[in-house]
Amino acid sequence: MTATRYLYLARHGEATPDESSLTEAGRAQARLLGERLRDKPLAAVHHGPLPRATETARLIREQLGSVDIHSSPVAGDYIPYLPKREELPEDSADRYLSWLAQFPAAEREDGPALAVRALAEFTGPVEGGEDRHELVVTHNFLVGWLVRHALDAPDWRWLGLNHANAGLTVIRYAPDRPANLLCYNDTRHLPEELRWTGLPAELHI
Repeated sequence: MTATRYLYLARHGEATPDESSLTEAGRAQARLLGERLRDKPLAAVHHGPLPRATETARLIREQLGSVDIHSSPVAGDYIPYLPKREELPEDSADRYLSWLAQFPAAEREDGPALAVRALAEFTGPVEGGEDRHELVVTHNFLVGWLVRHALDAPDWRWLGLNHANAGLTVIRYAPDRPANLLCYNDTRHLPEELRWTGLPAELHI
């Protein structure tokens, strides 16, 4: 028997330039997201191991009460899939490949295996008869990877999916039906001055 999984995805709050902690704005973003999720029946909070995700998850959890919290490398910051040139649109292939080449070798080489593990750990219906709600506090690339998977888009299409700091995405995995993207990059819990940090100005709406 399986039941429905509700997967809540959030990018970490705004980080300092050296990414060692959150800014004051980032801490406010995390607290406000926690307040928004306070009435949700979350069974667990998972987060990546880097400081900006860890601190965001801790601040969210402070608003939730006694919810289990777990650090997981599969919720970390890495390149989830390296496309071949022939997979990419002809007019943007060079730009994408040049951009991906900037990242450390470890992120590019180790990331795809972690991304496969993330799909196994965080997606699909859950065993048993009770629905499960869980939050993953992670990074922009993994949110894009999981959204791409939910929509059955090509593997390379995690590229170009952008997520604001403390934006909320929710995916529903019900038995015997396709995944449903219930909301994407929702920032309505944030005041105007705290929305869209982490994204270039041309992506602000």
